[in-house]
Amino acid sequence: MRTGQVILVGAGPGDPSLLTLKGRQAIAAADVVIYDRLVSPEILRMIPAHAECINVGKEASHHRVPQEQIQQILLEKARKGKRVVRLKGGDPFLFGRGGEELEFLAQHDIDFQEIPGVTSAIAVPAYAGIPVTHRDFCSSLHVITGHQRMGKQPNIAFDALVKAGGTLVFLMGVHALHNICEGLLQAGMSSDMPAAIMENGTVSKQRTIQATLSTLEQKAEAAKVESPSVIVIGGVCSLAKKLNWFDHLPLKNRKIIVTRPKERAGTLSERLRALGADVTEFPCIETIPYTPCPEMEEAILHIDTYAWLVFTSPAGVSTLMDWVYATNRDVRVLGRIRLAAIGPGTDRELRKYGLCADLIPDVYDGAHLAKALCKAQPTGKVLILRAQWGTPALTDILAQADIAYDDIRCYETKYTCPNVEDVRQLLLQEDAPMVTFTSTSTVRGFVSAIGDIPHEKITAVCLGKQTEEEAQKYHLRTITAKEATMDALIARIVEGE
Repeated sequence: MRTGQVILVGAGPGDPSLLTLKGRQAIAAADVVIYDRLVSPEILRMIPAHAECINVGKEASHHRVPQEQIQQILLEKARKGKRVVRLKGGDPFLFGRGGEELEFLAQHDIDFQEIPGVTSAIAVPAYAGIPVTHRDFCSSLHVITGHQRMGKQPNIAFDALVKAGGTLVFLMGVHALHNICEGLLQAGMSSDMPAAIMENGTVSKQRTIQATLSTLEQKAEAAKVESPSVIVIGGVCSLAKKLNWFDHLPLKNRKIIVTRPKERAGTLSERLRALGADVTEFPCIETIPYTPCPEMEEAILHIDTYAWLVFTSPAGVSTLMDWVYATNRDVRVLGRIRLAAIGPGTDRELRKYGLCADLIPDVYDGAHLAKALCKAQPTGKVLILRAQWGTPALTDILAQADIAYDDIRCYETKYTCPNVEDVRQLLLQEDAPMVTFTSTSTVRGFVSAIGDIPHEKITAVCLGKQTEEEAQKYHLRTITAKEATMDALIARIVEGE
């Protein structure tokens, strides 16, 4: 039997981009993932489809699964030879009970590793423009938990903390805020000491309440601050007014749904998050190569008889290369064949294989691609590789120009919409998110998934005229990128309605 292993992974403070590379690699190789409440949904979507997922999340005063039972689950799965990832928010060794869990595993001779995570104690203040150390203000940093076992008050040496004179960071301290502020005041800290509390750190909805030690509790109550929050007390908090970069991002607090296929959503999602957006990935379509596909097999065998290869999406490129590799050949088989791509995204996919498009139309749709091909005056047959529901405009124009072609539908587009109920709830909110559409098929997949939600209330951000026209068929309120590129799509989102 294979020997099991437990890998303790710190998921970071919330922003999925702050997950470490090593942590991501561990998740990708997991058989079982046991995760806590504060792990972001975007990180959970990195878990491989075959892996077993177990939610053991804890909230204040409520444990979904008791700690002793969590440890037994880890032991049980490891003894079955599983590669187990124990996924915790922040850093597992900073008030995360990671040490307790590894002690238990060590007692039972279970192999384990620990992959540190970015701690909220430093990252959350950083996103608020608060450097937890600064030589003009302090020479030490103290991280304290405000959480204690049920029914007990925090056992904090306030006198020692005040005497040390460093920056104080309290984690899990929302419910103990009164005791924290009162304890520091009684220990002699100035009532005017700058302070701040940050809720939902490092994600789009992060908000920062700035105050002094004497006013922090009152301001936090007035703002109805909830967990998860980080409390910072010290002179460094005064720097937030000029160093707060996160709140000034152009898409801060803007909700956006990305409907691209899962394997292509990442770049757009990452760029939107980098601008401060709250992104929900809702992949509405999946491209699946046809297997078997006799037409494709025949085309690959006689690939040298074509003068041009035409791709209407990145999926056509990857499908072709999969077939080429399946015959134990590589890109050299394409020889002198010229390549046409419908747009820059498809050209980028070609470049992954050391190729680049000889032709990209000025307007990125099938009709303009066909017109550009006609101007190029092909001297031989054209091979078109695309999805089953490709627009007839491409082939109609080629036929009118007497250009010979083979039109092979080598992959299909299937509608596949996960987390539908979560997205429906987002769309029903008063501040409903924008929805991005990069193809007509993403529009159809989205509309088929959301059910009876009024379409006219949904703002569709469209890539290209054809996508806009498809969205308007379903009475979606549309705004369209000036060009059919991701740069233009993002610029249109920033511009707003």
